[in-house]
Amino acid sequence: MLRLRPYKRTDADIIAGWIKDEVTFRKWCALEYESYPITGEDINRYYDESYEFHDDLYEFTAFDEDGPVGHFTLRLADEKKTVAKLGFVLVDGEKRGRGYGREMLKLAMKYAFELLKAERMTLLVFENNVNAYGLYSSMGFRVVEGVDKSLKFFGERWRGVEMEAFPG
Repeated sequence: MLRLRPYKRTDADIIAGWIKDEVTFRKWCALEYESYPITGEDINRYYDESYEFHDDLYEFTAFDEDGPVGHFTLRLADEKKTVAKLGFVLVDGEKRGRGYGREMLKLAMKYAFELLKAERMTLLVFENNVNAYGLYSSMGFRVVEGVDKSLKFFGERWRGVEMEAFPG
């Protein structure tokens, strides 16, 4: 059974270890980190520096009976605190294909809509991240038309699209 708990600084090395190549790295963080590879120390420093003065960011670790299996953040992204932005979504590559991503997303949506009282949840995903894009679509997320957050990686244009979901 998958559960959530607040992210701990000791999770950072585990999370960094799940990122085995630069393509996975860029699909996970886009340009939020400057260079690959990253360490647990880099993750903790990023969270410390980026979110030190924000009380609207929630960092989570998903775990089962064997330990951490996933990670994500939620941020209340608007002044009224009604839009929850999902970010830094990652599942341990050795445990993909077991439904952890779907379960983790269900828990994230429940937290955002029921506990944070968000009226909308958004995320950014690259279209070439086929598995993530398919999962989000199957969970009720729809592309926000007119939002193109494309970036260039490895000489290719990666189309980044914003997706949104609503409670219920």
